[in-house]
Amino acid sequence: MAVGAPSGDATVADDVPLRDAATVMLVRDAPDGGGLEVAMLRRNLKSDFVGGAYVFPGGAVDPDDRHANLDAVCVGRSDADASAQLGIERGGLAFWVAAIRECFEEAGVLLARHADGEVITFTDPAFDARFVEHRRAVDSGARRLVEICAEEQLQLIVDDIYFFSHWITPEGAIRRYDTRFFVARAPEGQVPLHDDREVIANLWIRPADALARYRAGEFDLVFPTMRSLMALERFESADDALAAAAAVNDVPAILPRIVEDASGYRILLPGDDGYDDAISVALPQGIPMNKLNAPGKLATAGAAAAADAPEVADAP
Repeated sequence: MAVGAPSGDATVADDVPLRDAATVMLVRDAPDGGGLEVAMLRRNLKSDFVGGAYVFPGGAVDPDDRHANLDAVCVGRSDADASAQLGIERGGLAFWVAAIRECFEEAGVLLARHADGEVITFTDPAFDARFVEHRRAVDSGARRLVEICAEEQLQLIVDDIYFFSHWITPEGAIRRYDTRFFVARAPEGQVPLHDDREVIANLWIRPADALARYRAGEFDLVFPTMRSLMALERFESADDALAAAAAVNDVPAILPRIVEDASGYRILLPGDDGYDDAISVALPQGIPMNKLNAPGKLATAGAAAAADAPEVADAP
């Protein structure tokens, strides 16, 4: 999909469908005063796409996320505004809705407010029980999130979720996504709880600690996740990260390329030596995308040079 093209699934030259997707990084200040933390989930080991990798809540933009009546439950950000920020003609608000829905399905956190503006909390047993059922219904596809919001008189917090980065899966991967990354403050009174299906573990972690565990070979990360953690690492608080993201007006789309040389398979980014002339190669069966970042033969090119965290607009 060309940057700035209308939203929607497309097919690229290698015949792998390119699907729209959305991911949200939930941030908070560590309870012990240790700085900013981000919520992460571990994908099921049996997943055929980056199985075992630690990720942020997210997934494909579904048809139900593109509901015609989004303005009724999305106060503070119109579809026109959202689309302009993403650089597409229409349908931009669906990316925010998808990020919220995936966060609810995978992590049990719902970024929504009551009609009076108060962010919802899961501290009342009767209210909590209803939302356990709502989560199952949304996850199974039995109900739309917008229908539940209308029934519960809720508004999705689209105005306080900020566009952070834009990644397109390289050609050669078995699945390809055109993914917008967002950042949002984790609501108080809600505790992330993985769904134990698509994701099998969850944790709060400082970005620097996640990166240290990755470099030690203890933590599988895909490249966009690693670079997003590097961008978050420079912020001392959730307020700092959110303020920086809110101030960004231009987020470039980044299309990595997979190349093969004497050292194995690695990723090139725009600006890397050889990127302009490189043509992505297909990954052989048995080499998942998250292994492109592993130490050793499949080490990612330029990882050491990327140690300085970029500005938010250059997060990829």
